[in-house]
This record gives sequence, structure tokens and C-alpha cells, in this order.
Amino acid sequence: MARKYSRSASKDVERAMKKRKRGSLRSGRSKKKVKSRKQAVAIGLSEARRKGKKVPKRKSSRRK
Repeated sequence: MARKYSRSASKDVERAMKKRKRGSLRSGRSKKKVKSRKQAVAIGLSEARRKGKKVPKRKSSRRK
């Protein structure tokens, strides 16, 4: 079975997680410090997407 994410994309996520642990990972325009693991993973994946690596598309959120 083929990989869902490329190895280099998982390296980007790993880098983001380490930055979060050090306390130097910041998010978006507000530049607030990231505290949650989920947000760190999301930032790592979006960086990988921006670089053009193999990462599935974002799931669109549904609003009711």
C-alpha cells in the first residue's frame, strides 16, 4: 500500500513538534505561542503542503 504522506512531509511535522516543545513555535498572523500538539501537527503539514510535498488535501470544515 502506498504512503499517505511522504517521508519528507513527516520530517516537517517532526520539526514543528520539536519547535513546539522548545516553545518557539508560533502560529499565523497573531504570532501566538502554540501549546497544543494537534495545532503543531497542523502547522507542520501546512508547511509541507506549501513546499509541494505529498500530503493529502485539507478536510473542509462544515458549518451548520
